[in-house]
Amino acid sequence: MFPLIAVVAAFLVGGVIVWLVGDSPLLVYELFFSSVFGSTDGIGYTLFYATPLIFTGLAVAVAFKCGLFNIGAEGQLTAAAFATAWVGLMLPHWPAWLVVILAALAAIVVGGLWGSIPGVLKARFGAHEVITTIMLNFIALSIVSYFTQYHYRRPGDPILETLLIAEVKDGVLTGPHIPRMHALLAPFGINFPERLPLNLAFLLAILACVLVYIFLWKTKWGYELRAVGINPAAAEYGGISVARNVVLAMSLSGMLAGMVGINEVLGYRYRYYDGFSASYGFTGIAVALLGRNHPLGVFFAALLFGALNRSALPIDMFTDKVSKDWVVILQGIIILFVACEAVFRGGAKRLMRGKV
Repeated sequence: MFPLIAVVAAFLVGGVIVWLVGDSPLLVYELFFSSVFGSTDGIGYTLFYATPLIFTGLAVAVAFKCGLFNIGAEGQLTAAAFATAWVGLMLPHWPAWLVVILAALAAIVVGGLWGSIPGVLKARFGAHEVITTIMLNFIALSIVSYFTQYHYRRPGDPILETLLIAEVKDGVLTGPHIPRMHALLAPFGINFPERLPLNLAFLLAILACVLVYIFLWKTKWGYELRAVGINPAAAEYGGISVARNVVLAMSLSGMLAGMVGINEVLGYRYRYYDGFSASYGFTGIAVALLGRNHPLGVFFAALLFGALNRSALPIDMFTDKVSKDWVVILQGIIILFVACEAVFRGGAKRLMRGKV
């Protein structure tokens, strides 16, 4: 209940902030709910914005379960997205379905490898994962930018992006890509707008939630990983390899973050676009905290943050004094209240003792 209480309290404080700057809280929240739930477009874009946050939220949650703080999801998803596009560019004449499979595997594998580096450094040398993951973020961004700029960029293109791996010809999208939601729902008689970018990656995100839950709570490896996160010394005394689980957790975390590349490259832009991430890796930390590091909680927390991102532009356009930055402030307030859970719990216990 505490994450839910934190969200409600944050929305109340957000309304006070709107009132203090001289605008109407009722108007702002009307715009919020109407832009998110008032149309198919609103729902579609909310789910689309939530998709990468589900992946990064799961990535951070898996690391948290092992007692690790993965701040490197941003670098992992960047490297994975470039690898996804690179596979498509290197195999232009291969069957599209095969390239899609190989590109998706490249995203997962490269993300996992990039995540395993801080895991190995932690297990072998005791290097703190916060420092190494932050450093690897910069390294990944720099390497990918270099290759995009000097090797895979279209000549004369003012935007830092690779060549297309799929494009529309005669009204038909050709080349390696995953289907968008309108194509998936059409056989069932559901008329989902073709213009919306929501795609198969959203269903993959749901599948990832299920698989992460099964792994963490229904398998021996998940039990050992959680045991290391709770008490490394006790886990090692019980015969569990702490080093192996540290590397495993960071590798799995990187793999999940890398799946953002499937959504971005194969389902949306059909190229690598430098700077495409709207801080997905860092927002994933907030999603994992709000979701209490549980796959179901991560899913709903990602939906909330996706809804906030969707509502930012209408709020900015149709209010007098509230900008889209209010959404960022609200996200920060939510995380502050979630982080203050111990304070709230202590106050509640003191209150109950006083009543007794």
